[in-house]
Amino acid sequence: MGNFLFRVPPVIDFGWGRRDSVGTAVAQFGSRCVIVTTERLHQNTPMIEAMQRRLHESHVLSTVYDGVKPNPTVDMMDSGAAVAQSFRADVILGVGGGSAMDAAKAVALGATNPGSTWDYRLFGERKISNRVLPVVTVGTTAGTGSHVSPVSVLTNSDLNSKFAIVDYRLSPVWAIVDPELTLSVPPHVTAATGFDVFAHAFESTLHPNASPFVNLAAERALRLVAQFLPRAVQDGNDVEARIAMAEADTLAGICITNAGTTLPHGIAMAIGGHAPRVMHGAALAAVYPAVMRFTWADAITQFSHLYQILRNSPVLADGDPEQASRAVDLVEDFLAQIGLADTVDKLGIDSDILAAIVKDTFALPDYSVNPKVPSMDDVRDILSAGSTTVG
Repeated sequence: MGNFLFRVPPVIDFGWGRRDSVGTAVAQFGSRCVIVTTERLHQNTPMIEAMQRRLHESHVLSTVYDGVKPNPTVDMMDSGAAVAQSFRADVILGVGGGSAMDAAKAVALGATNPGSTWDYRLFGERKISNRVLPVVTVGTTAGTGSHVSPVSVLTNSDLNSKFAIVDYRLSPVWAIVDPELTLSVPPHVTAATGFDVFAHAFESTLHPNASPFVNLAAERALRLVAQFLPRAVQDGNDVEARIAMAEADTLAGICITNAGTTLPHGIAMAIGGHAPRVMHGAALAAVYPAVMRFTWADAITQFSHLYQILRNSPVLADGDPEQASRAVDLVEDFLAQIGLADTVDKLGIDSDILAAIVKDTFALPDYSVNPKVPSMDDVRDILSAGSTTVG
């Protein structure tokens, strides 16, 4: 066993109905709380009102910022930070899916640091100089791992660019994982967020920072996704499946916190920057088989392990080239099973932006840590698989 670091920054409060502990959780870190969420959750469900009652019972004053939408923009993050400054918040509560939790982290950063949150992205102009407000999360999907990661993804609409702020000071201090909150998630969103879990776990095993702990967590997450995601898609009220996917999401989030993602995420992030209407998990699914075909021969052990996991077999130490190549077919079958077999064409992405997507794939470092590092022509070929010509 070689040297490695392994972090699990937040306390993880996992269980059915655990959202009721939100008041006591937040009160540990402050007494003035901004709840960062979406308008849909705030206006159309009793969830936020119930959480405000819990906060009040724990002597925490709260206000709501509900300006978050899917693929949150810099403007949304900065507006939330302004609300937190005005309210004199000392703790942020992110409630919702990955977008809300990512936004909560950016709000916590922007509330105490100068400039726009965009300035703090990877390779940005600023470094975090002041304390980041503590973030507590309550997730409502099983997919992004944001509740346990130090990453906040944000979109610059003016530049058609989707980027990430990555800093361990953004890691939530307390993560409430209540699988009951995922019961109402519709099938397509369940599938797309669930496949993001798969991608996080598998890509972490391919990453140069993978470690024995990462590999153990990834194997558990992948087995859970393979067994339970189809069930959750088919029947959203399948309690066992929802609990399993919440566990898998948490494990996979810990994996990317300690290792990271590779080429598929770089391409999917570029797609999201130019076509924000496309769900991240759907973008991943559209390119995954082609990326796997490009990569498998340079990561035979990891791909053969994936084959064994998807066949529900014990993982053997040695890599098998035949199994590695066949793992691609198993993933294609799995995507068809959960209704995510679309190609890039079928996502409705205009052919005239594909060249920009190719270029922007190289803005983030994900491509550089893929077992086989691609050229622009390689990414063009990946996007072309089953699609129209890429310019």
